[in-house]
Amino acid sequence: MTPAFDERLRMLLHAHASPPLTSAMRQISRIGAPAVLIGVGAVIVFWLMRAGRRRTALRFAISVAGAEVLEQLLKLAFHRPRPPTFFGLAVPAGYSFPSGHAVVSFAFFGALVLLAAPRRWWHFIAAAAAIAAIGFSRVYLGMHYPSDVLGGWVAAAVWLFSVAWVLRLPHLPKRTPPARST
Repeated sequence: MTPAFDERLRMLLHAHASPPLTSAMRQISRIGAPAVLIGVGAVIVFWLMRAGRRRTALRFAISVAGAEVLEQLLKLAFHRPRPPTFFGLAVPAGYSFPSGHAVVSFAFFGALVLLAAPRRWWHFIAAAAAIAAIGFSRVYLGMHYPSDVLGGWVAAAVWLFSVAWVLRLPHLPKRTPPARST
């Protein structure tokens, strides 16, 4: 079912291609590149550290850098070949599943929202729109199958919520050995 779904959706998107949309998708894809987001993330971590928000900086760094590590491990585990690209673009090196753009953009924007302003609904909408646009761009350009992007989003969501859960655990009291009777 996944190969049929993937190919059907890829061809549907490609059927609606236009030069302006292709140009926009190329730009969005560049913005969502893991190297770009990790670079911007390093600047954010530096800024947070200078602002005295070390714990927030650490959580953000773990969320984004850990997502990149997770993505690389999953690519090695699945070894899924990439689809043929559209628009004469070169096929990127490496495996297709999961989409690194999908994993890292979800972790980046998701961590920003969770750490910076968890009560502002419009931040969630902006983050979701950025994540969706980046994932869509990868399928539109033919760099990934739709299931690569969906799988990347799921992997990143699990990673983000795992990091949030672990970092929010209360500090456990030190266990003292029982007193010896003499």
